[in-house]
Amino acid sequence: MKNIFMNAVEISKKICELKLKDGDIAVDCTMGNGNDTAFLCSLVGENSKVYAFDIQESAIINTRNKLLKLNFLDRAELILDGHENIDKYVKQKVKLIIFNLGYLPKGNHEITTEKETTVEAVKKCLDILDINGIILLVIYPGHEKGKEEKAALEELTSGLNQKEYNVVKLSFTNQINNPPELICIERASTKR
Repeated sequence: MKNIFMNAVEISKKICELKLKDGDIAVDCTMGNGNDTAFLCSLVGENSKVYAFDIQESAIINTRNKLLKLNFLDRAELILDGHENIDKYVKQKVKLIIFNLGYLPKGNHEITTEKETTVEAVKKCLDILDINGIILLVIYPGHEKGKEEKAALEELTSGLNQKEYNVVKLSFTNQINNPPELICIERASTKR
């Protein structure tokens, strides 16, 4: 059996597998090269939808090509816009939302997610999150913008009402080079 706690990305994938089922609506707030978008499409089935956001045209092109090869393009809506504008596109309740923050792998490292727009996006995601739904925030604190984003997201999530949300933070305390961290926000099934 493979280790469970390999890294934040692998843990987030396991949570996606546990949480999503055929027919669910999911959102990839940081499309990148389309890996998370394709993974979500494989979990929600052909009768559902994955919304995916990115501000870079190259992310849309890479993701579209990946989804075409996998025959998943009909399950996805690829949106060239910032995730802070999620409320303009997603009008229904969503079961799972994932953010894989930072910069586009193999892309321009100067273009990165920003704490202000990410916090705004997470606040809007809370409004569309379904009962028992979850928001996954994969955070990369190894660069300056990532450190700022981490601090802002920790401040936001630590202030969420515990009667409405379960918030968990996973960090690898024995790994070097500022490994990615994961914050999970789960909407409670009932107010406690």
